[in-house]
Amino acid sequence: MTLNHSLVQKIVNAIKEVSRNKGSTWWYTPHMVAASRAITERIPLVDSLLEVRDSRIPLSSTCELIKHLSPSSRHIIILNKKDLANHIQLKEWLKYFEQKKCLVFGVNSHNKDNIKELLNFLQARVRELPKIDHGDQTITLMLFGIPNVGKSALANSLHQIGRISAAEKGRLKHAVVSPHPGETKNISGLKIASHPSIYVLDTPGVVPAEILDAEVCSNLALTGALKDCLVGDVELAEYFLSIFNLSDEYKKWAKLSLSGADDCSELERRQKRQYLTDHTQDFIVNKVRRMLYEAVSSFNGDLEDEETMSRLIKAEFAALRDPFNLPPDSDDCVRKVAAKLLNLYRTGRLYHYTLDVAPSNN
Repeated sequence: MTLNHSLVQKIVNAIKEVSRNKGSTWWYTPHMVAASRAITERIPLVDSLLEVRDSRIPLSSTCELIKHLSPSSRHIIILNKKDLANHIQLKEWLKYFEQKKCLVFGVNSHNKDNIKELLNFLQARVRELPKIDHGDQTITLMLFGIPNVGKSALANSLHQIGRISAAEKGRLKHAVVSPHPGETKNISGLKIASHPSIYVLDTPGVVPAEILDAEVCSNLALTGALKDCLVGDVELAEYFLSIFNLSDEYKKWAKLSLSGADDCSELERRQKRQYLTDHTQDFIVNKVRRMLYEAVSSFNGDLEDEETMSRLIKAEFAALRDPFNLPPDSDDCVRKVAAKLLNLYRTGRLYHYTLDVAPSNN
């Protein structure tokens, strides 16, 4: 058994333990039960269903509420956060869904040009709906999916770009956006187009009461669809490193290893507005990349072996204390390294990873 599989099982066992001790309501809250019911009741009432998935886990982020529905023009799969996914794998996934006769669109909700393309795509699909007469009719699209796939950010961007394109005046509405799962509590409507009027419903994220597949469970945890407290930062960071160490992403940082350490004085850092406590700044991110590159490229051993991979991960945790400016004897040092590393992974600062491998199209 590889360390990757051991860590997957460790994550699953942690979630099962929470379920045994506190019940599945620890993540499948009464609020989520109510949201699932409200979304299900609206499915036959809306004109189109926009299922938002995470481009890094196009299969693991499938919403259970619509698994019984067959592909149709009413159901559109939107692969959000495409800027965080491996570009080659994303193309493979888009091709896979298209061959399955699914309507699919890859998007980065923070890219205005990409949002304009998505808006044009949605308007074209609306015009294909059988009852559209291009008059004063109101069309409703419902965004739904698991937590933390970017539904609210997507709704806000479509609303902003749509209002600008239609030259409409008035105060913009905003759906609540958060990097933490479960922040959207209510269903809200935002206008995204005119002639005909098109509204998008932003809905709370929902997950099933029980997640049976171990790989799906670990992928949801790593990408932030499940609360970190269910598993723990250290376990999730170890899982990420087990994926990172077997990938070729670190090879892109080879030139960084030749640039030497950052020897700026404290005064020079202040002048450049560089602060050692902010791990998201470019100069610290580059130091993290350089440290990870040197750790993997200089390591000798079979990384498919559990004990060998574990030894490398332990060395990486120790090495990352320096770029994260954490003294070796600081309290909770390992957890702090893990939390900062997870944040850089989830925001794309450590490059692009697709955790679900696209099935063969043959």
